[in-house]
Amino acid sequence: MKLLVDSGSTKADWIAIDDNGKVLFTTQTLGLNPEVLDKEEIISRLDDKFDISHNKDKATHLFFYGAGCGTDRMKNFLTVAFQEYFANASVSVHEDTYAAVYATTPKDAEAIVCILGTGSNCSYFDGKVLHQKVQSLGYIAMDDCSGNRFGRHLLRGYYFNKMPKELALEFEQEYDIEPDAVKHNLYKEPNPNAYLATFAKFLIKHKDTEFCRKFIFAELEEFVENYIKQFDNCTEIPVHFVGSIAFYLKDELVEVLTKHRIKVGNVLRRPIDGLIAYHILNK
Repeated sequence: MKLLVDSGSTKADWIAIDDNGKVLFTTQTLGLNPEVLDKEEIISRLDDKFDISHNKDKATHLFFYGAGCGTDRMKNFLTVAFQEYFANASVSVHEDTYAAVYATTPKDAEAIVCILGTGSNCSYFDGKVLHQKVQSLGYIAMDDCSGNRFGRHLLRGYYFNKMPKELALEFEQEYDIEPDAVKHNLYKEPNPNAYLATFAKFLIKHKDTEFCRKFIFAELEEFVENYIKQFDNCTEIPVHFVGSIAFYLKDELVEVLTKHRIKVGNVLRRPIDGLIAYHILNK
């Protein structure tokens, strides 16, 4: 049994397949970002799902693609944790961009591949190897145009009294934004980046308001300038996207990239289904 995992900071999609690619089960855990979680919390999130804990000894391979796995230290940390948990499995840990590449890009084709979800990322794939020019410093310093960045904008807009009154009233009704609750989630709970990203649904729901549009287009412009344009061939090859932010803001994404003469390729909410086809072809 092979386990294929696509993990962001908010959630992780799991699919178990047999050698012929038949799906044995699918499930979802909370995100497994090693940059913000310790080993005990990761194991707890695995134990919390019956399909995973009940079948852990049956797994022969684990292919994990995750946010926070861009350094050797984090890859090694997760590999050791997973190897202990899935005792009979061969474990491979890759950064989440590889899942995006395999799901969106035809075999041996060139592309720039971006992730716009809870966090954000951008890489160039030459048909064989993934290339990155910018090492991510995480959600506090980077993550342009991400869910957590939009959540930060909304909270600041609300607390600085910049959010229009009617939006502020609805914001209060949809979320617990009492100062103690916000500070507890930001500074006491795991995954503060995922907590911030929960507010992005509100921004997407109200994306046609002037208040939200200014954040959307400002962040998209930042992402183009800081991430995509680092690659000199960005106007010559397709630029693919995965993630909920890209998926639900596709019209705005196309508008901004078209202005910069950048061709938008595939835009997927989740790459997990594409991973099945890739691993069947490369078994």
